[in-house]
Amino acid sequence: MKKNSVFTKMITIGSAVMVAGLLTFSSIASAHVTVKPAQSMPSAWETYTIKVPSEKDLPTTKVTLKVPENLSFKQYQPVPGWKTTTEKNDAGEITSITWEAESGGIEAGQFQQFVFVGENPAKDGELAWDAYQYYSDGSVVEWTGKEGSELPHSITTITENAATTTPAAPTTDGHDTASTEDTATTTDEATGTDTTTESTPATGTTTDTAASNDMNNMPMEQPASSNGLQVTTLIISIIALVLGGVAVMNSRKRK
Repeated sequence: MKKNSVFTKMITIGSAVMVAGLLTFSSIASAHVTVKPAQSMPSAWETYTIKVPSEKDLPTTKVTLKVPENLSFKQYQPVPGWKTTTEKNDAGEITSITWEAESGGIEAGQFQQFVFVGENPAKDGELAWDAYQYYSDGSVVEWTGKEGSELPHSITTITENAATTTPAAPTTDGHDTASTEDTATTTDEATGTDTTTESTPATGTTTDTAASNDMNNMPMEQPASSNGLQVTTLIISIIALVLGGVAVMNSRKRK
């Protein structure tokens, strides 16, 4: 019994350590600096989002993102509490963008997102996002490694087969013009007078007066909830009768 007890304790402790290790590994693995979306179309003006979490027990105070050579950086969204600066090459093209906290920063257990727009290259390929994360103690984490490395950079695949969300087509049944009235102007050649005629608002529905009257004369059906209540009441009554009969039979047997 003692051996089994010791063996059970060892298994329990080992399982706890394994779970803790997996949780720690998953939290580290999911804390990478990433740029989304992971796929986009060639030549598209894409809205990108860089997500920056703080991995250390220190605030992140600055983030620098290198712009891929085959991407044309267009504009960025200002973030309250963060100063945004860009660097350009001799051709006037933006090569990097930096977000620096004016106070505080991204505390441990928090993350911040920065949004910008870029024009994708015309051909299929990959965009590698090298990012540099600065902490308040002066340390820098360089997210510049290849996929599968300890500090990988984020990658966006440019392909014609990128998943895109197509806006829903406008309805054609008249519901979208229910509050709009069309007007037509005609000219009487004899009098030279313009006459304006307003058409009936399109509602997408047609009312048949005769059918409406027939509907009013038809007997009203009972709501489904009422029918359900009646069925439930009937079942309860039957159960009560059965239980009452059983009680009577038991009382007779006792006598």
